[in-house]
Amino acid sequence: MTIAALLAARADDDHVGLLAGDESWTWADVVRESTSRAAVFEALRVDGPPHIGVLLDNVPEFAFWLGGAALAGAVIVGINPTRRGDELANDIRHTDCQLIVTDAAGVALLDGLDLGVRLLDVGSTEYKQLVTDHREHTPAAVDDETLLLLLFTSGTTGAPKAVRCTQGRLASIAERVEAQYGVNRDDVCYAPMPLFHGNALMALWAPAVRTGATVALAPKFSASGFLADVRRYGATYFTYVGKALTYVLGTEERPDDADNPLQRGFGNEASDLDIERFERRFGCKIIEGYGSSEGGAVIQRVPDMPAGALGVGAPGVIVVNPDTMEECPPARFDAQGRLLNAEEATGEIVNTQGLQRFEGYYRNEEAFAARSRNGWYWSGDLAYRDDQGFFWFAGRNADWLRVDGENFAAAPVERILARLPGVAAVAVFAVPDARSGDQVMAVVELRPGATLDAAALAPFLAAQPDLGTKWAPRFVRLVPHMPLTVSNKVQKAALRAEAWMTDDPVYWRAERGDPAFTPMTDADRAALRSEFDAHGRGSQWPCS
Repeated sequence: MTIAALLAARADDDHVGLLAGDESWTWADVVRESTSRAAVFEALRVDGPPHIGVLLDNVPEFAFWLGGAALAGAVIVGINPTRRGDELANDIRHTDCQLIVTDAAGVALLDGLDLGVRLLDVGSTEYKQLVTDHREHTPAAVDDETLLLLLFTSGTTGAPKAVRCTQGRLASIAERVEAQYGVNRDDVCYAPMPLFHGNALMALWAPAVRTGATVALAPKFSASGFLADVRRYGATYFTYVGKALTYVLGTEERPDDADNPLQRGFGNEASDLDIERFERRFGCKIIEGYGSSEGGAVIQRVPDMPAGALGVGAPGVIVVNPDTMEECPPARFDAQGRLLNAEEATGEIVNTQGLQRFEGYYRNEEAFAARSRNGWYWSGDLAYRDDQGFFWFAGRNADWLRVDGENFAAAPVERILARLPGVAAVAVFAVPDARSGDQVMAVVELRPGATLDAAALAPFLAAQPDLGTKWAPRFVRLVPHMPLTVSNKVQKAALRAEAWMTDDPVYWRAERGDPAFTPMTDADRAALRSEFDAHGRGSQWPCS
C-alpha cells in the first residue's frame, strides 16, 4: 500500500477533493495537477537525492506537490517558514534539497542564503509555463519503502531533526485514522495546521486521499477565522496541535457558536478543560491522542478514563527510568490527588516492542541512536502511570525541575495553574536558584479582557490540594502572547533564557517563605544578581 497507489485510485474520481478560498478541484483534477508537478520535477531533476523543499503556506500548490512527489517517487521536505538565516539554510542543505518550491515571500526569505539550489516561485510566469508544458508523466515504480516525507520536528527543546516517513508508513497511518477516527468520503477535512507538519499530513491529508474525503485548506492557523472557515467550507473534521483550541476559545463567544457543521476534531496537547469547553461551545467531539511524527509510541484515550490522563498505551508502551532502564513504579496519590512519588514514578515514555514504526532521521545517526537505545523507541517525553495503567503526561525530557532536592516535572504544575481564572496558556520551567538547584517559574498568557490579581495568586496556590509542596512557582511572568512554534507548541527555551530579565510584568516571592507575590522591580533584580554572584553562580544569570 502506497500513497501513489491511493492517488492513482482517485484519477477518475469526480468527488470534490480540494477546497481553497473560492476555488475547488475534484479528486480527478487533483491527480492531474499532481501528475503535472511530477513531470515538472522530472524535467528539472539533477543528480542526487530526489528531494523537493516546499516553503509555502497551506495553498493548493502544496497539495499538488505532495501528490506529485508521491507519483514521481520523490521526497517532500517540509520547510518551516519561521526559521531564519543560517538555521533555515542548514535545514535545506542538511536534507539535500535540489529544488525549492516557494512563492514571492519565500524567495525574499531565502534571499542572500548560500543554498546552491533552484528556486521555483509558484507565482512567476516561468513556473506557470512549466506547468503548462508538462502535463503528462508516467508514475514511477514505488513501493511501501519508498521515502516520501522528511518532516522536521518542532525543535522546542533542541535542533530540529528530519523524520523519515515512507509511502508505506503514511498509507498505513491513513488506514488507521480511517478506522479509529471515522474519516470517510462524506467528510470535509479542514486543515488549519501547516502541511509541512506531521499532524496535517498524517491525520488529515493522507486519510482524505485514502477515503476520497474533501480537504479544505486554511493558509495559516487563525483563531479568529476558524469558525468562519468551518462554516464556509462545511467542515466536519479538523486537526490541531498544541494550544490551537486554547486560542480559538479565546475568541469572542457568541450564542450561535454551536451552529456549525463540525462533528469531530483530532489532535494532541489540549487540556481537559479546553476540550470540555470546546465541545460544549462548538458542539463538536474532540478526540485526543498521543503520538509524534516519529510514530514510535501510541497512547489512546478510552471511555471513563480519569480527567487529565493521556490514556492507555499500546502493547509494549511503558514508563522507564532512563538511568536504571527499568520500568517506573506506579504513581501514588494522596486523598487530595497530590502525586506522592513524582521522582520515582516519572520516567520516559518508551515502546519496548521495537522500532517497527520508527523509520529514523535523515543523516542523523546520533539522534537515531538516542531514540533507539536497547532496541526500544525512546519518545523523549516524560510521564507517570497510575495503578490502573493510565498515563499522565509530565512534559518533555528537558522539563525536569529540581527544587530543594526534589525532582518533579513541569506538566502537572501547568495543569494546576491552568485553573487560574482567565488563563489562556501556561508554561512552567526551571530557572536557576541563586544558591543551588532550581526554582519554578511560570509564564502566563491571559484570555482577552482578563486580568491577573497578584494578591490572589498565593491564596489560589494554597487552595490547590494536588499542588506538590515544592511545585509552587516563585516567579510568574505575564506575556501578551506566548511564543509558539508554527505548530502551536510553546518555545520554552526562549522563555527560560530570559527568565525574569524582561519588560513584561513579573511577580515574585522575594524570599522563599513570603506569603504574597509582589511586582519584581529593577532594584529586586539587582539584589538578586548580587545574591547569585555571592554564591558563585553568576554564570547562571539569565540572558537579558
